[in-house]
Amino acid sequence: MMTLQTTHSDTTVNGVRILGEPVPGQDEILTRDALEFLAALHRAMEPRRRELMQERVDRRARIAAGEPLTFLAATRKIREDDSWHVAPLAPGLRDRRVEITGPVDRKMTINAMNSGAKCWLADFEDSSTPSWENVIAGQVNLRDAIRGSISLTTPEGREYRLTGAELEDHPTIIVRPRGLHLMEDRIMVDGAPVSGALADFALYFFHNARELLRRGRGPYFYLPKTESHLEARWWNCLFVRAQDLLEIPQGTIRATVLIETITAAFEMDEILYQLRNHAAGLNAGRWDYIFSIIKVFRDRGADFVLPDRADVTMTQPMMRAYTELLVRTCHRRCASAIGGMAAQIPNRRDPEANEAALAKVRADKTREAEDGFDGSWVAHPDLVPVAMEVFDGVLQDAPNQIRTRRRDDVVPDAAALVDVKATTGAITEQGLRMNIEVGIRYVESWLRGNGAAAIHNLMEDAATAEISRSQIWQWIDAGSTARTADGGERTVTRAWVEQLTEEEFAGLERADGDRFDDAREIFTEVALAQEFPDFLTLPAYERFLSAEARRRAALAHA
Repeated sequence: MMTLQTTHSDTTVNGVRILGEPVPGQDEILTRDALEFLAALHRAMEPRRRELMQERVDRRARIAAGEPLTFLAATRKIREDDSWHVAPLAPGLRDRRVEITGPVDRKMTINAMNSGAKCWLADFEDSSTPSWENVIAGQVNLRDAIRGSISLTTPEGREYRLTGAELEDHPTIIVRPRGLHLMEDRIMVDGAPVSGALADFALYFFHNARELLRRGRGPYFYLPKTESHLEARWWNCLFVRAQDLLEIPQGTIRATVLIETITAAFEMDEILYQLRNHAAGLNAGRWDYIFSIIKVFRDRGADFVLPDRADVTMTQPMMRAYTELLVRTCHRRCASAIGGMAAQIPNRRDPEANEAALAKVRADKTREAEDGFDGSWVAHPDLVPVAMEVFDGVLQDAPNQIRTRRRDDVVPDAAALVDVKATTGAITEQGLRMNIEVGIRYVESWLRGNGAAAIHNLMEDAATAEISRSQIWQWIDAGSTARTADGGERTVTRAWVEQLTEEEFAGLERADGDRFDDAREIFTEVALAQEFPDFLTLPAYERFLSAEARRRAALAHA
């Protein structure tokens, strides 16, 4: 196979232009054939993707104007029809009782593959900064992991290698590409950037689909940030086209959709229906779901103002309505229902704090298993045994609960899904300070290329940072409705947030080469803007592109 030579940072072949600076592995991933495959998919799918992004904007505007969010009348027959089911569970996806999540850097890839989990969410999205090096290295790492050739020796001499000889000895790999709203501006086709989602999917599928099939698995994906069944249809059309282009049997691809937007919660049946020949299940993406509720209802008044992030737990009424409906929907359609993230990071130096954290994980996973979920996520290898023990106790010898816990007792309730007013808790100065500190510290980590940041013994990613900044925006916008329960019931104002930002910023531990100044600027931009920015990663990504452009210009001048 011919390779696209990338000795220069600006190379064009057959309408595909690569702007990313050459990084290790680039020639192996961006082969001529791979780029032609990507370009063919882009040309076929990009016009509709753009229409779908506009449909998001239009729908949000209608909701802001007072249109109620409810189950769709036009798709009622799909919801009420008991006769249809998704495709049978694929090899490696029957038993998903514990899934570990994390970015696709080389060390994490090896640790995840050795973790003992049933599946690994290999993440190009919320826990991964989309630097050009990370984008390419992630594809290299997955290719090597699938073929069993991955290893790492650190500068300190520590070695990391796979513990098993065969792919089946390790967790099933499920790749999460970037969301449909993000672009990959370093790959241009016919003068326009490709979508990040398409780039991540196409490169992984092209290089690994046949090898995965040869080894008894398949190309499996998590689909993030989905807002409607029409977006699920777009993914299904992409899957059909990609399989045809590589002459791979239809239905080989399987996808689990994250239900992490409030609009998608009303279209779970429809989403599975659109993907049914390629569907594996749904996931309760709890953090982005909370962010989505704030985002969608941010200007609908006091009934939609949420308390501190720490108070918005999975036991709140609206979150219970969402997760129980997800289990019911999945099991009715013979699909897997996967629970949410346990973000705790074990602290081996503090046994008391560590046991308290593990107790929270056990309680969370026990609730999910007893509710009927077939599996759940953890963010750290040390949590795998904890979650495994819980699900082993409930599942026993069964691989899942699809047929044993149908949850026919759950009645779909549109009002319950949006009953934000029933959420208990309070807005506090401590919670406001925590949002500011965590938000700035996470963005700083993201700008340095690390999209999964350990902060206060929790694994923070873009979704949790989105909650932090969107809560601040909502509380300011709510005016006197948003008052703290501590410190004299003070109203959250822009001036007060600016004051607290100064105080929290002054307390940060600085180091040479840190990105805290940029992080503060970006975070305050998205938290204090007059108009609500859709995603904080968009301005952060612009910083990456600007820095890369400056480096390219300097190289060209040299």
